[in-house]
Amino acid sequence: METDRSLVLVEDDAAFAKVLRRSFERRGYRVYWCDSLDGLRALLETVPFAYAVVDLKLGNGSGLECVRELHANDPETRIVVLTGFASIATAVEAIKLGACHYLAKPSNTDDIEAAFERTEGDPSIALGARATSLKTLEWERIHETLAETGFNISETARRLGMHRRTLARKLEKKQVP
Repeated sequence: METDRSLVLVEDDAAFAKVLRRSFERRGYRVYWCDSLDGLRALLETVPFAYAVVDLKLGNGSGLECVRELHANDPETRIVVLTGFASIATAVEAIKLGACHYLAKPSNTDDIEAAFERTEGDPSIALGARATSLKTLEWERIHETLAETGFNISETARRLGMHRRTLARKLEKKQVP
């Protein structure tokens, strides 16, 4: 089976997945959709993928597990991680696990396709200093600790010295840049 235009979309937001799916199909991709790691594993048993778009925060887990699974299945798969919860820690982990790019939402099909095509970093990207808010620092520390603990919320809360439910509430909120 030819895999050069096959794409798996791992996204738990059905409406967003539907929009992305239609857009990629109009561009000639064969798109498969699942909303969890288990769904991805089932697809990987029957379909090889050249491309993957993975949401970082899935309803029942982390998209980083999906990145690891996709990369283990085929290291040549071009994987782009999308997230509304961007942090330096999760970006680094996504790349280490095999993603080729990491994009903050909202991203469209043009952004994702451009990320698929980029095979090297861009040394000309602006290095301007940015003011880092306390909220951003907290967010990045939480995600760094989450990555260290394999996304175990209870252990992350213990390491950060906060109640597990408090951490869960913080993770449910969208980050304000």
